[in-house]
Amino acid sequence: MRILVVGAGAIGGYFGGRLLDAGRDVTFLVRERRAAQLAQTGLNVRSPNGDLSIPNPPIVLAKDVREPFDLILLSCKAYDLDGAIESIKTSVGPNTAILPMLNGMHHLDVLEAQFGAERVLGGQCIAAVTLDADGTVVHLNTLHSMAFGERAGGLSPRIEAISAQLSGAQFDAVASPEIIQSMWEKWVFLATLAAGTCLMRAPVGDIIAAPGGQKLLLDLFDEARAIATANGFAPREAVVARAQGMFTEAGSTITASMLRDLENGARIEADHVVGDLIARAKGVQGAISTPVFSTAYTHLKAYESRRERGDVKAS
Repeated sequence: MRILVVGAGAIGGYFGGRLLDAGRDVTFLVRERRAAQLAQTGLNVRSPNGDLSIPNPPIVLAKDVREPFDLILLSCKAYDLDGAIESIKTSVGPNTAILPMLNGMHHLDVLEAQFGAERVLGGQCIAAVTLDADGTVVHLNTLHSMAFGERAGGLSPRIEAISAQLSGAQFDAVASPEIIQSMWEKWVFLATLAAGTCLMRAPVGDIIAAPGGQKLLLDLFDEARAIATANGFAPREAVVARAQGMFTEAGSTITASMLRDLENGARIEADHVVGDLIARAKGVQGAISTPVFSTAYTHLKAYESRRERGDVKAS
């Protein structure tokens, strides 16, 4: 199976590097700047689960793609989705499966409109990774999982074939018969974490130590749960219990990656992670009230306005 990994940044570099190291037929679709860097330094991964150093990883520029791939792993940020779609058009054939690993749901609608529902899978990954100054992929903890499945549910022959390729590559590959449910559950947690830690500019432990902080996080979580439930994907009891435990853990240093981006003066996924959740609250019968999420969204959009004006500096 020929696999195209779109980008060799943090997520793409980590999972693509693991697959390549395991002997899979992987090519990275990159821009010219990253192509030059990889040619000079190779693809390097630093991880508590084992480091990787791959000289001259297979790369291709969008303009040089000549035939379609069997599987496309799409790991861009939501604000780069339009550019990513443009770059993979020549890589998509009649039997290509596109596995996006973005957060939220809106990207599924966009990809389906462009490539057709039959080509777009559901997917998500859990991995805290970043790129350092020299382009090394740095894995920040030991979690590294990827889940994938048919959006209609069940385990198809296509998913079983993809599972055979993604398994055995030193990360947790999970073929899910209910991937959309899992994606909603992750979205509920992530949106709560992003909205709460960005609004308060602090990790969970500092927020709940402040007056009203724990109530703020739990109110956000309850709003997100209500939205998911109204859309037909109520989070399961075990997921709710685990999330509530994390949002009430004294001394917790957990933050959302969106907070790290915000503090570095970088672009953020405000619309995709928070704004679209609010939109889906309004789109259901008996619209869900989102006073805390709406406040957090206003905060994030104000940051984006300041950043666009050039009035934001890294902390």
